[in-house]
Amino acid sequence: MKKYIIFFLAVLTIAACQNQENAKETASEQAPADTNIVKLTTEQIKNAGIEVGTPKTTLVNGILQLQGTIDVPPQSAVSVSFPLGGYLRKTDLLPGMHVRKGQVLGVLEDMQFIQLQQDYLSAKEKFQLASTEYARQQELNASKASSDKVLQQSKAELESQRINTRALAEKLELIGLNPSRLTADNISRTVNILSPINGFVTKVNVNIGKYTSPTDVLFELVNPEDIHLALNVFEKDINHLSVGQKVIAYNNENPDKKYEAEILLISKHLDQDRMATIHCHFKQFDATLLPGMFMNAEVAVNNKTALTVHEDAVVRWQNSFYVFEEKEQNTFYMKRVVPGNTNGDLEQIDAPGITTATKLVTKNAYALLMKMKNNAEGED
Repeated sequence: MKKYIIFFLAVLTIAACQNQENAKETASEQAPADTNIVKLTTEQIKNAGIEVGTPKTTLVNGILQLQGTIDVPPQSAVSVSFPLGGYLRKTDLLPGMHVRKGQVLGVLEDMQFIQLQQDYLSAKEKFQLASTEYARQQELNASKASSDKVLQQSKAELESQRINTRALAEKLELIGLNPSRLTADNISRTVNILSPINGFVTKVNVNIGKYTSPTDVLFELVNPEDIHLALNVFEKDINHLSVGQKVIAYNNENPDKKYEAEILLISKHLDQDRMATIHCHFKQFDATLLPGMFMNAEVAVNNKTALTVHEDAVVRWQNSFYVFEEKEQNTFYMKRVVPGNTNGDLEQIDAPGITTATKLVTKNAYALLMKMKNNAEGED
């Protein structure tokens, strides 16, 4: 009986040990692998041609790559309104049409236009009558046939009519009517809306027959000859730019066509991404450049001291840039960096913790990237 008890206890002990080993294996299988770490053998490193070195501090005189859009300064974008309300009787405008300064954009009609012209002509006649009366009172007062009080009253009436006439004349000019040419025979119930700039139409917000208020924006115009290039620049690169620097811009559709520009203004404000905006003026106007168009740009920067590695050390993965740091022998960690200027086969990098003493893969880093991603896919 005692033999059976001993045998049973031994079986239980073995089973418990096997369960513990199985639990360890299961936990090991379930533990997530770090997909940013890759480990190779010495032979694999040699076959892949991977080399390890350290970054160097170098004087970089390279090209700063920037991105931005075509923008229009406020003075070149015009919202056309009208000081008085009225019904739109005519317009031939369509978005995209070119217009000249002084060109008729539309025609408004309203009874208040007639009333304003009538008031001006009436005030003009009263002013002429007041002028005649004042001249007559001066003669009478000179011969003592009229009192000084009557002369002063006549002068006050003359000034009152002068002010009224002048004010009405300004109102007429504000709506585009020339008061010096206005007579009782050419009173009009319509007025023309004229273009204040040379450019093209971006928006038409009214239609024929619609009543418009003074606060309504009827048309929106843009002067394309004053468009500029707005580029985004990282905080670390701002000090390497200055007003007057030459900029070469191009778009993705036609990268071989270059547009020359120069830096006109550097913003002193950083956005939430720690980037500032620089404004550049094109050397020559090109009608193919439209507001909102995405542009790439290159700016030649002066010599500066920067941490650099060979271009083979930097890899790109999912729109970000990385290097591989060797913290342990034959074990590499993928670390994100911000690339900078290039000079020959050297590329500037910027990342916390990377110094001239940091061991990095300096050649064939893409081989490590492919090995890492293949391992990750295999585990999935």
